[in-house]
Amino acid sequence: MDEKHIKVAIMGGYGTFHEIAAQHYFRDVHVEIIPSESFNSLFYLMKQATAKHAICAVENSIAGSILPNYQLIHDSGLQITGEIYLRVCQNLVALPGQTIDDLHEIYSHPMAILQSKPFFDKYPHIKLIDGRDTATCMRNISVNGLKGVGAIGSRIAAEKNNLEILSANIETNKKNYTRFLILTTPKFLSSDSGMVNKASISFALAHEIGTLAKVLSIFSYFNVNLSKIQSMPIIGKEWEYLFYIDLEFSDVEKYRQSLVSVAPFISDLYRMGIYRKGEIIFE
Repeated sequence: MDEKHIKVAIMGGYGTFHEIAAQHYFRDVHVEIIPSESFNSLFYLMKQATAKHAICAVENSIAGSILPNYQLIHDSGLQITGEIYLRVCQNLVALPGQTIDDLHEIYSHPMAILQSKPFFDKYPHIKLIDGRDTATCMRNISVNGLKGVGAIGSRIAAEKNNLEILSANIETNKKNYTRFLILTTPKFLSSDSGMVNKASISFALAHEIGTLAKVLSIFSYFNVNLSKIQSMPIIGKEWEYLFYIDLEFSDVEKYRQSLVSVAPFISDLYRMGIYRKGEIIFE
């Protein structure tokens, strides 16, 4: 990457898992983080060219796909240029000197709560409350000196907000990964496709029996592996679906040939991005 300084939009504030993923992915350059309050505002920042790149979570190994984000990517016209898998470690934090028994409320992002909810079965007196994002919930405790209130999130966010980790790694599944996509506008795309081995596409199917099976068999014929398939209903068209598919391949030309071959069986093909399969990193 030739850039030395880039602006990257993320969902949430400083210290979120989105920022951690951004710092890892763009580790060879200076990253200026542009926070946003929601995924909708994240895509608005990209539309306004406030940032050149964006990081967007699309699925978690425990909670599953974040379906609205697939629609946001599809409607935005942005291109996927990379991905990264972050091993998510959730920590229970509070003001220094507090104990778990002192807490009566816990705030965090709904997904963080879902990933660690069984931990709190031992503490029925604690109420779990959905918040905007993990880092913002921590900052609110720190800035307002909230006693009796805890949050769930990353170690880095706890350090940034001078909070104490009361219990580390409270996530239920220790193989808890979140997949983040790196997005950019088409004008910033590189023409170099020599290192790519993965692509994301979306399409609708002709309303005929066996069409999906035909499409999948064509990809198989060209040695293109489907690593993910996700369907979502098309608004305004009853019982019709848009399919989001991740494809992996070793030969980019065969991938391109496969798209030509499936063309008669699909419509509204959107090539969401072609990129290098992401690495797994640890916080």
